[in-house]
Amino acid sequence: MALIIFCWLSLPRGFILIKLVFAYRSRAFLMLKVGIIGLPNVGKSTLFNALVANAQAQAANFPFCTIEPNIGTVAVPDERLNLLAALSSSKEIISARIEFVDIAGLVEGASQGEGLGNKFLANIREVDAIVHVVRCFEDENVIHVSGSVDPIRDIEIINLELGLSDLAQIEKRKERLQKQIRINKDAQLEYAALERINLTLQQGGAAREVDLQDEERILVKPLGLLTSKPIIYASNLTEDDIAIGNAYSTKVNDFAVSQGSQNVKISAQVESELIDLGEQERLDYLNDLGVKEGGLQSLIRTSYDLLGLQTYFTTGEKESRAWTIKQGMTAPQAAGVIHTDFERGFIRAQTIGYRKLLEAGSFVEAKSKGWLRSEGKDYVVEEGDVMEFLFNV
Repeated sequence: MALIIFCWLSLPRGFILIKLVFAYRSRAFLMLKVGIIGLPNVGKSTLFNALVANAQAQAANFPFCTIEPNIGTVAVPDERLNLLAALSSSKEIISARIEFVDIAGLVEGASQGEGLGNKFLANIREVDAIVHVVRCFEDENVIHVSGSVDPIRDIEIINLELGLSDLAQIEKRKERLQKQIRINKDAQLEYAALERINLTLQQGGAAREVDLQDEERILVKPLGLLTSKPIIYASNLTEDDIAIGNAYSTKVNDFAVSQGSQNVKISAQVESELIDLGEQERLDYLNDLGVKEGGLQSLIRTSYDLLGLQTYFTTGEKESRAWTIKQGMTAPQAAGVIHTDFERGFIRAQTIGYRKLLEAGSFVEAKSKGWLRSEGKDYVVEEGDVMEFLFNV
């Protein structure tokens, strides 16, 4: 662990103000993990390659070209971090990161082992959210595993397989709980929750639709039910359709809205083109297409919204860094994302919104203006806060 530490001599021994924390990743460190799924040949591996330019995922015109889940991390674009780094003359900029997992194409019957089957379904259990890439383009040179382009049919094929896999998981778990429910209250609660989820799945719904109490949710979580994962439907379009979509993507959007899920328009083709362009060229290219941002930014922004995530910053000469936390976290919990010791020994946080800090020009000037606030244990961190933590070691 490397730290730049500023001690306040007027404080009792053991109280330390942490100005910067770097080169440290604790168990509490939060990195969003998103699984990319879809039928074979919908463009998900092409999209993965474009999102994670240094990844080695194959993108070939035949089913099951991805044999192992490919994993890559990308920096979360955030201009605020660059501005803070310039203000602090930081030697290093450390962005928040998001991990993408390219999971090989699923087919009808995957829950019974068709294609490469349950192995890939198991990979989905480990992610925080799912991006379901749906083919919304015609191309006679790209084979469709079902013989034609029909995004709603494709969605329903995969959703059915996820649901069938969850039903099998639930049945196995219920069998184990049978021996415990007479004497164990937690087993009784979990069994009752699984019964409600089971009923919803049998009716064609998803586990995420079932209203669970917090205690029930905690008990069921270890199962990693696939249909409990928040989902983003990504309509994969051609360059010509990315701005306004087409009839296919309209159907996907309507379906997502009906399910209470999110939908984004992306183009694996466009993302591939962006890789080799400079910053201004990228902006010009996107502007010519009539879109404000690339697919990476759209997916990250939508994922953060879907999962209720936000960002706070630390900044100084050594580094400026973005930290991902859940909305509603208090200052001690936010400190715990850096290291669990910071949460346990939390005293208070020196806090300022990033806009106010940029306006002031420095921490010293912000303090002289009275803009630097001292927040206690009950303070709920706001999006874009810049923070320094005082804690008891």
